[in-house]
Amino acid sequence: MTDHFGGHDAWAAALRAHGRRVTKQRLAVLTAVEHHPHSPAESILAAARAELPELTAQSVYVVLGDLTDLHMLRRFEPPHSPALYETRVGDNHHHAICTSCGRVEDVECAVGHAPCLTPHWDENSKPMTIQIADVMYQGICQDCQESQNLPSERPSQVIEK
Repeated sequence: MTDHFGGHDAWAAALRAHGRRVTKQRLAVLTAVEHHPHSPAESILAAARAELPELTAQSVYVVLGDLTDLHMLRRFEPPHSPALYETRVGDNHHHAICTSCGRVEDVECAVGHAPCLTPHWDENSKPMTIQIADVMYQGICQDCQESQNLPSERPSQVIEK
């Protein structure tokens, strides 16, 4: 199941359902992340200030941390990048990242339902119940391939948006 909200009324209801007060700061951050998925905290701050100019960086970091803990936001950390945030939660989708321009695309679960990957446990390990498999695909997007005159990959290796 994928949880997408939208609009202040829906976000307000979701905050109340999680036992949180509805504040201008939380609504501004949620709206910014919703409109700018896969963004770092600094970009979220800039976008949220368009709605709430007095918003401080510390407030944004506190709200991002709280909403991530509540699973209203998802935080993921690509290599060589600050943490990125999105409102798409409640499923086990993955991400494809262009190593040239940094563009991030959502990729549906690799195989079947979550967690979609099953680890192999050897006799010395203590198996766990796996809840999430986090896969990060890295490659070069089609725009960068074209601008750099790189050969296109075989269709089986291309991730469609």
